[in-house]
Amino acid sequence: MSYIVAENLTKTFGGGDATVVAVNNISFEINEGEFIGVMGESGAGKSTLLGMLGAMNAPTSGRLIVDDIDIYSLRQEQRADFRREFLGFIFQSFHLVPYLTVIENVMLPLVVVKTSKKKKQEMAIEALTRVGLRDKANRLPNQISGGEKERVAIARSIVNEPPVLLADEPTGNLDTKTTHEIMELLQQLNREGMTIIMVTHSPDCAGYAHRILKVTDGKLKDNSTVSKHAATWQREAGVEGMLPN
Repeated sequence: MSYIVAENLTKTFGGGDATVVAVNNISFEINEGEFIGVMGESGAGKSTLLGMLGAMNAPTSGRLIVDDIDIYSLRQEQRADFRREFLGFIFQSFHLVPYLTVIENVMLPLVVVKTSKKKKQEMAIEALTRVGLRDKANRLPNQISGGEKERVAIARSIVNEPPVLLADEPTGNLDTKTTHEIMELLQQLNREGMTIIMVTHSPDCAGYAHRILKVTDGKLKDNSTVSKHAATWQREAGVEGMLPN
């Protein structure tokens, strides 16, 4: 059974003659442990779609089911619980708080978690260790590089060990070398079992995915296997033949 199921997702803005259809009747399924790339031109609806997948942007019509949970049938507070427990978010612009240290930024998602400060610090250090930044824990954001800021953002997104990671242009502000390092890190997180859905304009970044969803004018135009990594993942995950060609 698919882990994530999008059924006829549609999102419109405005009304009457001014209606804009940002996402138009999109349906697809994602298996647990997949690495999905979402590609399309600027304004194609990629980020709107990601917002719906992240339980932040209710569709005008359609359903989103994650781990057998009908997300938009939940109450607002239940959706907030779902986001906290199931999802990690990475954004292009880092969104680090400048006056907080690296470890304090990573601890932000744990504010509502009922556990001790010591435990939260241990969780943050573990996340920073996974992204190779344990030694930068006490620095401020203006004391680290752009690539390191992105790693901090990734550490923050995985500190509560969510099963699903959503990334919106995570390498858009980075140079080629740093982009490669970040993509290798995301690929490693995926190998460790995390399901990743990544919006990107870069074919090179999309090449790390198992499969690409191509969105044009709000519609899903293609849902294809990417041979570079898909065959290995299917074999290791025991899902050979389950992805579309």
